[in-house]
Amino acid sequence: MKKLLLWASALLLCPLLRAQEKPSRHFDIREVTVVGQRPMKEIGVQKTRFDSVMLKENIALSMADVLTFNSSIFVKSYGRATLSTVAFRGTSPSHTQVTWNDMRINNPMLGMTDFSMIPSYFIDDASLLHGTSSVNETGGGLGGAVKLATRPAGNLGFGMQYIQGIGSFGTYDEFLRLTYGDDHWQSSTRVVYSSSRNDYKYVNRDKKENIYDEDHNIIGSYHPTERNKSASFKDLHVLQEVYYNTGRGDRMGLNLWYVNSNRELPMLTTDYADELSFENRQREHTLRGIFSWDHLRDRWKMGAKFGYIHTWMAYDYKRDKGNGEMASMTRSRSKVNTLFGKVDGEFAPGEKWLFTANVTMHQHLVESVDKNIITQVGNKAVVGYDKGRFELSTAVSAKWRPIDRFGMSLVLREELYGDEWTPLIPALFLDGVISRKGNIVAKASISRNYRFPTLNDLYFLPGGNTDLKKESGFTYDAGLSFGVGRKGRYTLSGGVNWFDSYIDDWIIWLPTMKGFFSPRNIKKVHAYGIETNADLSVALSRDWMLGMKGTFSWTPSINEGEMMSPADRSVGKQLPYVPEYSATVSGSLRWRTWSLLYKWCYYSRRYTMSSNDISLTGYLTPYYMSNLSLEKTLSFKWADLSLKGAINNLFDEEYLSVLSRPMPGINFEIFIGITPKWGCRRK
Repeated sequence: MKKLLLWASALLLCPLLRAQEKPSRHFDIREVTVVGQRPMKEIGVQKTRFDSVMLKENIALSMADVLTFNSSIFVKSYGRATLSTVAFRGTSPSHTQVTWNDMRINNPMLGMTDFSMIPSYFIDDASLLHGTSSVNETGGGLGGAVKLATRPAGNLGFGMQYIQGIGSFGTYDEFLRLTYGDDHWQSSTRVVYSSSRNDYKYVNRDKKENIYDEDHNIIGSYHPTERNKSASFKDLHVLQEVYYNTGRGDRMGLNLWYVNSNRELPMLTTDYADELSFENRQREHTLRGIFSWDHLRDRWKMGAKFGYIHTWMAYDYKRDKGNGEMASMTRSRSKVNTLFGKVDGEFAPGEKWLFTANVTMHQHLVESVDKNIITQVGNKAVVGYDKGRFELSTAVSAKWRPIDRFGMSLVLREELYGDEWTPLIPALFLDGVISRKGNIVAKASISRNYRFPTLNDLYFLPGGNTDLKKESGFTYDAGLSFGVGRKGRYTLSGGVNWFDSYIDDWIIWLPTMKGFFSPRNIKKVHAYGIETNADLSVALSRDWMLGMKGTFSWTPSINEGEMMSPADRSVGKQLPYVPEYSATVSGSLRWRTWSLLYKWCYYSRRYTMSSNDISLTGYLTPYYMSNLSLEKTLSFKWADLSLKGAINNLFDEEYLSVLSRPMPGINFEIFIGITPKWGCRRK
């Protein structure tokens, strides 16, 4: 309560501080990129890049939230501060490759990435590579790739930023960044700590309570309002970075990212148990480290990166035996150690050619056990699996631009998983300027790609299937982009892309006659559709700035495999948990040192069954989500201050992202930040 009063006092003092602030702020409209100066490395590439405003618009957001409101891909969330994965172009989460500073961070056991565990405060550069374009970075991205990176702060002298947040459901967020820089060295320390009871209220549509009259006759019923039970969390993230630039073409960097997470897993809406009668908890300790070296010259450059990931994960499920003692039902422990290495180079013999080559290595060592389950294999007791896998990816590319208005690129990639090589993975990209007026550019690409089964697919006990085949697919892309504007007045840019993807031997886990699930290669999936985007910025006057952004996607993802039985009704149907339509809109209005931001997203109906049954639990209804925030900045000689209020789920929408996983209604956040001025300045 004291903290809440402190926040209220700070907001009430804002008018008193107005005299100390700068009276106005001039906004600059960025220039429109000239088509003749398009980067050679991005010939034909379908790419969505998130600017710093998107990444830092709400300091408490994870990358899952950033992707939800700023991209056309579907983010599947199991609830606030729980597993959040992405479905890229109608594919599964394991078909999206995710890299951090070029090191792949997909979990080798599951093949997916939990975006709720990536604070946007730690990301300086983020982009999506759609479909074929992911082959430029890595293999296995049948849907696409998400590329995340950090970069030097670029400050001279010491710098500091501290932000304190308080929100609904007993939520507290703290953010700290310390920087130092000179002509050669750059150091940055970032810390994020978040905790919450996470006990929001919701109407439980999966339960009904009866209403009785005086004679105990049922005269009606209603859905009870409940609290999100067993859902508290505490997350700590620390990111330390050190960069050194010799000033003679050599740059070195060290990035260390530590994660300590302790999360309860919330109860399902269908669970009638008392939250005190069980414990359902997930813990994680992860350390990621990368050392990088880059050697730059006028026409060529080369670099090397070496990294290491250690992850310890624990899942505990305990229930009361009825006498007040908790019995352990599940004690799952996993250790993952990954060694990473990459060597790459570029050579530009002239303005018309660019050649690149790279070799990337990952060595995974995984030990996964459930200490409550023992499986007898021969004369040996096995409680999980202990496996390693070596992964090698090599690629060369040639990019050619004979004239300013036309370019083409050929990428050849080959990968090794364990002792099995993929066939050659080719990707061809073309782009051309249709009209210089309006900067209208046409792009097209085609590629083949492969994805190998995850370690859980192969070795999980019980159910792993070592006879699984790798998934394979062809993807075709075509699109148009444009950009117009007038410096200092407005910019308008956008594009539309069409894609068509065929994936064979899709891996899916299915129930067996023995009572457990096992993966099989059964599906042929045809994913196709259209993605569009638009971005408008207008300087209404010297002090007023208006911004609008939007995306829309239509992504049918159809199972075209063979029927498994006469009762199989999944053939010809949309894949489960893949919306056919999705859209986002964001609008910002800035006046002097005030900033108002509105964000909206939409997902169409999602089926929960492969048969697309529309029974009571066979689908999730469409939903619309709206967030609103208002920020005020104050500038003094000694520091910059920021005060921000945010309303999430503005219209108190009832919605589910996953069946039986309740989501929060309207909720609030308040942030206050301070950035002292210690003589620190931008380079």
